[in-house]
Amino acid sequence: MTLDWLKPEVVLGSTMYAVIGVAIFWIAFVLVDLLTPYKLWEELVERKNVALAIVVGAMCLSIGNIVAAAIHG
Repeated sequence: MTLDWLKPEVVLGSTMYAVIGVAIFWIAFVLVDLLTPYKLWEELVERKNVALAIVVGAMCLSIGNIVAAAIHG
């Protein structure tokens, strides 16, 4: 068993892909928040809208899958 995954270029590449993935995810969430007629965070946290929380959770999972597939190739 080799320790190729501990090489600096592998660790740096993985870190960069993670940062890029989180940035894309955050941008997509902000875009969805801007496209909806209400503020998602306010609806979720202050009004405790469970139905919206389920929809936002599904959106987060789907955006995460898309980003992961795009990064993986």
